[in-house]
Amino acid sequence: MRRDEFTEMRAFLEVARERSFTRAAGKLGVTRSALSHTIRALEERLGVRLLSRTTRDVAPTAAGERLMSNIEPLFQSIAAEIRAIGALRDKPSGNVRIVCPDDAIELVFRPKLSTFLRDFPDISVELIIDNGFTNIVERQFDAGVRLGEAVARDMVAVRIGPDVSYAVVGSPDYIARHSIPRSPQDLMNHNCVNLRLPTSGALYAWEFAENGREFSVRVDGQLTLNNIGPAIDAALDGVGFTYAPKDLIGRYVESGQLREVLTDWCPTFQGYHLYYPSRRNPSPAFAAFVEAFKQRSR
Repeated sequence: MRRDEFTEMRAFLEVARERSFTRAAGKLGVTRSALSHTIRALEERLGVRLLSRTTRDVAPTAAGERLMSNIEPLFQSIAAEIRAIGALRDKPSGNVRIVCPDDAIELVFRPKLSTFLRDFPDISVELIIDNGFTNIVERQFDAGVRLGEAVARDMVAVRIGPDVSYAVVGSPDYIARHSIPRSPQDLMNHNCVNLRLPTSGALYAWEFAENGREFSVRVDGQLTLNNIGPAIDAALDGVGFTYAPKDLIGRYVESGQLREVLTDWCPTFQGYHLYYPSRRNPSPAFAAFVEAFKQRSR
């Protein structure tokens, strides 16, 4: 079908529906005289009158009724397909870049990530591990992840995970060769796997609580790492005690590969939060990511 034929058919259909040249012209965005000229050209080309015109009314002739009944479903199908294509265009697409601690990938993102990527095939996600306080604006990340909701004033914090409980664990072999610590201060006499903080370069002080009082203990040991995963592996290998989230060591405790100590002293922290600049207009892809991973109220 030529373009002018398509235009003529659409014009005829609109006039037949509205039974008015004036109303049809308004919907099509053309003048009444231009619309009349289009309909006359169509009737002359077909050699048959399609519309019966009076001073007060416009109605399809028998030929017009037949043409209308046959082409109207086709135009409806075209409109539906255009809407469907528009819906595909409106689906979020693009890249989402997140910087986060290594344990956040296992605790927060891994349980939902495969579903998110399947639901949004046009979105690519980049998760960069960094246990420090990264400047997400300077390094062009969409967001960062940290425990708790305390962020700078110009940032938005969205909770993406439940509370996180920590534990001190060691292998049965290591514990058999050493005494069991009865208080956090006893850890000073043990080989502990330290974590190096990338931002400050200092060693992470293990955090504890007693009767609502929070305090930290700086432990010592032969091995220092900068990620939780290898630190748990070191505990499994009998190197010494490791301080890690319970959700990451739970299966090892259940299997007997690791044992918890100081259970009455270990704290629970507010869950992981996604933080990003409040003044930034989020892309549809990032908005979809936030919606998918934010913590739902129980």
